[in-house]
Order: sequence, then structure tokens, then C-alpha cells
Amino acid sequence: MTAPSPNHAARAATLVTFQLNGEPVTVAAPPHWTLVEVLRYQLNLTGTKQGCDKGDCGACTVRVDGAPVLACMTLAVLVQGRSVETVEGLGVGGEPHPLQRTFAELGAAQCGFCTPGMLMSASAYLDDLATRDAPTVDAVEISAVLGGNLCRCTGYTKIVQAVAVAAREVVERAQTLAEMSNDEAML
Repeated sequence: MTAPSPNHAARAATLVTFQLNGEPVTVAAPPHWTLVEVLRYQLNLTGTKQGCDKGDCGACTVRVDGAPVLACMTLAVLVQGRSVETVEGLGVGGEPHPLQRTFAELGAAQCGFCTPGMLMSASAYLDDLATRDAPTVDAVEISAVLGGNLCRCTGYTKIVQAVAVAAREVVERAQTLAEMSNDEAML
């Protein structure tokens, strides 16, 4: 039996096309590579952290089709044709996402290693909150949402507070938009 050639891995790679932070991308990924490996080592998006590599810490959390997933537990080939959002895609037009701003203002990020995963889990919560009929911001619910994201530096208090402040802003903005829509409908 002959040893595989050095180019064997390249030949065995699978082309994967998906939306990344709103832009189409195609990568050649070995079938055993995880999404975190593709994001960090092929696409140079190092915001997604490679922590435990076994689904325990949440540092690698990204959103696939809007839902938080652990990129270390997701094979890259499984995002074919899907939408992937990373922390690099959170802000709009150079402006930080409300979560990024509140994390900075309230000192919720310590060393910062867990922060991208926390932001991605919390952003899904904020998006869900904005679609509810009667949204309420609840610290217990926020803690549950962040339950899969571990932080070794904090006691989570400032993290939950930062998410709550951003959530209140999202709720107020959604209510204002709903009122404006109602006013326009009456005209």
C-alpha cells in the first residue's frame, strides 16, 4: 500500500458554498473539518474562538440560519447553502451592534475570549425578543440563553446586565416602529 500524496487532503476537499455575514463564500473544506476550522484557518475570521473543541464552552458559538450553534461541533460541509453569521458580522455600517456597545460600556467583557460566543447567543435572543407580541426583558431568561457560554473571568452579572440593557433598547425600538406603522396605517 502506498502512502497518500501530500496533495491528498486537497483532492479530498469538498466545495462548500454558503452566505457568510451576508456575503456568498465558497471554500474547499476537508470533509472532517469543523465550521470553526474553516472560519478561523481558511477565512481568517478569528472572532470565533476555538476553545474546548467538544461543545462545552460556547466560545465558538455562531449563528446558522439565525440559530446559535457550536461551530466546533458543526461540520463545515453541513452549512452548504445556509446562512452563517459570526461576531464580525454583528455591526451594521461600521456601527457596533447594541450588544457590542453595552458589553463595552458596562465592562461585561473581561479577557474577551468568551465574548464573541456570548454576543452571538445573545443576538439570537434579541432577534427573537423583537418578534414577540409582548416582549419583556427577564434576567432569568437571559441567563438561560447564555447557559451554554462559559466565562472564567466574571460572575456573569455584568454580562446579563449588558444583554438586558441592549434587550430593552431593542424592545423600545420595536415598539416605536410598531407605533409608527400603526400611525401610518391610520393615514
